[in-house]
Amino acid sequence: MKQGLLFDDFDENKGKIICGSDEAGRGPLAGPVFAAAVILPSDFPIEILNDSKVLSEKKRNIAEKIIREKAIFAIAFSTQQEIDKINILNASMLAMKRAYLKVEEIKKPDIFYVDGNKKPIVNTYTIAVVKGDSKIPEIMAASILAKNARDRFMLFAAKKWPIYDFEHNKGYPTKKHKQALYQYGPCPIHRKTFKY
Repeated sequence: MKQGLLFDDFDENKGKIICGSDEAGRGPLAGPVFAAAVILPSDFPIEILNDSKVLSEKKRNIAEKIIREKAIFAIAFSTQQEIDKINILNASMLAMKRAYLKVEEIKKPDIFYVDGNKKPIVNTYTIAVVKGDSKIPEIMAASILAKNARDRFMLFAAKKWPIYDFEHNKGYPTKKHKQALYQYGPCPIHRKTFKY
């Protein structure tokens, strides 16, 4: 077991159903914010997991395949229109809640761990864990699914709006992305309330 993966070792959690959630896409200027919720089986090979931001694309894709094969999971998102209407924090919480509710339809968790210092309101004991995506396997798995789902959306967007270089920046404010915004203005998936 990796150093730092402590939460699933607590005696009070033994035998309990743990769900973890994380989001991807709070910082970009374009696209939805995605979230995933995951329940891992007891025999899951947690050594393949880590915070999605530190895994290579190849390792993320390998881990995603195994998560999809073995875990109970759901992926959801909040649109850029929702982000502009209720702000990025609330939209992130909404995406996490949507993902959780989909998982709950399959299996009701006893504990819901959420990455960060805020948590969505759901009818389950919920704990927000700062840097949970480097501590809790269920959150790590959720971070991988959410990031890969959002990256695929942005690759699709890149084909529709090639001038913004979405295939490389994934919506983040790179120099080339901002230059395109100044030159051509925003496209339909740009977040209107974000500063360009």
